[in-house]
Parts: sequence; structure tokens; C-alpha cells
Amino acid sequence: MRAIQIDRFGTPEVLDLVETPRPAPGPGEVLVRTVASGINPVDDKTREGAIGEGAPPLPTTLGWELAGVVVDGGDSPLEAGERVIAMSHQLGTTRGTWADLVALPAEAVAVAPRAVSLVEAATLPLPGLTALQTLDWLAVSAGERLLIAGAAGAVGGLALQIARARGVEVDALVSRDAQAGFAREHGAGLVSTDPAAFRGGGYHAVFDTFGAFVTDAVADGGRYASIATQAGPVPDLSARGVRTTVHQVREDGAGLAELARLVDDGALRPRVHATYGLQEIRAAHERFREGGLAGKIVVTF
Repeated sequence: MRAIQIDRFGTPEVLDLVETPRPAPGPGEVLVRTVASGINPVDDKTREGAIGEGAPPLPTTLGWELAGVVVDGGDSPLEAGERVIAMSHQLGTTRGTWADLVALPAEAVAVAPRAVSLVEAATLPLPGLTALQTLDWLAVSAGERLLIAGAAGAVGGLALQIARARGVEVDALVSRDAQAGFAREHGAGLVSTDPAAFRGGGYHAVFDTFGAFVTDAVADGGRYASIATQAGPVPDLSARGVRTTVHQVREDGAGLAELARLVDDGALRPRVHATYGLQEIRAAHERFREGGLAGKIVVTF
């Protein structure tokens, strides 16, 4: 079967389409035929060697998410032919999803949303779980005020929609004026490119997707979560009674099922910027690196 692997770190030129053995699912695993997968920042960092000591041994198959069709459901409730989505923690397991067939723990897989294509569904698992799990940690509830820094990005855009579906009042820090329309269309109140606009805002919670560290915005006794691991820890805000975390995403089939339900209910809309075939994986990575995306880059199998 085909897989996208690297045997060294570097530019997109190190990405190779290779033949690898068909995986044999073990106990509690599901065999899935990949239809589409998204490119995420962690894939780019892994390819170029920016992960450091956490990098998987080489050669390695890249990819953290997929949308596909069950080939063998094993002893799980999933049946052959079922449309599914899944996230694999590639750095922790070396189980990459950029392959024709992937064996995954059943608890990391969920039935795909029925209201969108598998190409669109492939944009959800990694950023969607990151958004959902971080919002759950922030424990922000209906009527509370949330600031999302990076509210038009892959994670922030989904977090905005999920939070609004939960009845949360959301304001949005975006990186450029062109993103303001997206934030407003999806329910954000105050939208600005200037972090100072939120200073002293008294927010119950702040969701920081890129290391903005807008700590003056959170109220005493509030919560501040960052997903920008490369930016380092959140400053210590314990003197103000503010709980902080740098959230690390985990495999979560139940969370994927919740994301699928939100899509089918019309509360969550996936965004695809462009699609590339598997043979175009290097071009897909080059486009990802250019930035300025209005959605995710999706690779189709």
C-alpha cells in the first residue's frame, strides 16, 4: 500500500510516496481505508525537524488525522463500509495517517458527520479535538465571556463555533483585517487585530491559539489556556487566582462523535482551502507553508 514517509528532515522535498506493508489490526483496533487527510502545523514541524527530542524515529509515516471507510471493524461496533473520522497521536505512537490503510484503536475513531463530504470531514479531527478539549478544560458555560486569540485559524475558528453553540459570549483577536468578517459571521462580538482592545476585559476565560499571551484580558479567578507549545508556558497568574494550562491534544473518539453531531446539527462548518492528490504532497506542503489560508489543505487518496 502507499504511504507518505520521511527518512530525513528537511524541506517538502524529503516527503516520499513509498510502498509499505498492509497493517494488521490488533485486538481493539479498526482497519480504515483513508479517503482524505488534512495538513496540520505539527506535520510541517515534524517534517522539517523542529520537534526536537519528541520526533519519532525515522523513517516514519506522517499524518495525524483522517476521514475514511472502515475495512475491518474487528470487535468494535463499527462495520465494514462505515464512514469514519479519526485522530492518531503520531508523535506518541508513530502511527501516521498518511497511508492507504491505517489500523487505529477503536476508541480513537468515530462515525463521520453525514452532512458533509469525507474531504470536508478530514479537516476536523486534530483541530476540532484541540478546540473541544481546550474548551472543556476552560469550563466556559452559557452566558460567560470568552476571548479567543486566533479566532479565524484552524483551531480558533472551530473553537469559536463550538463556544457559540454552547451559548458562550465570544470576542475575537484575529491576526489581520481580512479575518474579521469570518469571526463576525460566526458570532463573535468585539473583533480586533489589536491585543490592547481586550485589555482589562474581565473575561471568564481566554483561549490562546498562537502565544498572544493576552493575560491582562482574563478576570481574576478566571482560566487561561494556550495551545501554543512552541511559545512556552503561560505566565504565572496564580496571584490573581487564574488557572493556566498549555493543552496537549489526546486521541478521543467520544470527542470526535460530538464534533460530528455539531456538524450534522449545522452548528459547525468545516473549511477546506484547497485539495491535493497524494502524488502532489510536496506541492500541498509548499502551499501550507505560504500561509494566508481560508481553511485547511486536504490531501486526497
